[in-house]
Amino acid sequence: MIRPTDFDANLAKAREGDQRAMAALFTELQPLLLRYLRAKEPQAADDLAGEVWLGVVSGLQSFKGGERDFRGWVFTIAQRRVSDHRRRLGRRPADPVPSERLERPADNVNVIDQLSSQEAVNQLVAGLPPDQAEVLLLRVVADLDVAEVARLLGRTSGSVRVLQHRALRRLADRLGGRRDL
Repeated sequence: MIRPTDFDANLAKAREGDQRAMAALFTELQPLLLRYLRAKEPQAADDLAGEVWLGVVSGLQSFKGGERDFRGWVFTIAQRRVSDHRRRLGRRPADPVPSERLERPADNVNVIDQLSSQEAVNQLVAGLPPDQAEVLLLRVVADLDVAEVARLLGRTSGSVRVLQHRALRRLADRLGGRRDL
């Protein structure tokens, strides 16, 4: 994580067009942004990330706030790009790939051991209701606080906490290690 003083300096320089400062902001958030987008829209995540950064660059002059505010702003843009993408997809038919054309892992391969961190994120949120998955992605992957997630989702902080608690309880049950959460 960029130190707050470094962040403020990088943000000010990025607003002036300094490419190194913008690169530092990008380097800090891009991995988290990609994890979030790959969990939401795996096929379009890289394109959506590019659209998010275009939005960041175009709105950078009007942004006000610190590092947490900037992180929340970037993920707000990401959320909107995902919604726009899904709307566009709804207007054109999909061309599904037949299941027999998909690769299957060998029987003796432990799939869990082969998972990348992105695949692990996808598998963890796969069995959750969409609202719980969204809260976990924003809280854990995007590293946003409860208040910021509540603002992004148009919910109360209490609602976000309840959704997070239910998601974690569901994951604990599914993983066989349920404790009283």
